[in-house]
Amino acid sequence: MPRPNAAQLAYGSCTVIFSTLAMLLLSQTSSGLGIAVIALSALALGLLVAVTVPLPKSAPAAAERPAARQHAPVGRPTASVGSTAATEPVRETANP
Repeated sequence: MPRPNAAQLAYGSCTVIFSTLAMLLLSQTSSGLGIAVIALSALALGLLVAVTVPLPKSAPAAAERPAARQHAPVGRPTASVGSTAATEPVRETANP
């Protein structure tokens, strides 16, 4: 399982703090059970936000590697799939 990066931790933490404050102020609850429900729901919301933060895309770097391998090196003969030409000259022995 990959570890969360700094952006995921920051967004999740801010979501927990601000959603807890907002729900406590809007609900005006003072009971222990109400505060516990609000705290748990804020933690769940913060976890959801942290998991859904988009990660940096590494796809362009991975997409460039196969494209670079498709090109043949300069100076090397290449043979197409359907051709019968060999890439190296054939050496035959002469019959005396």
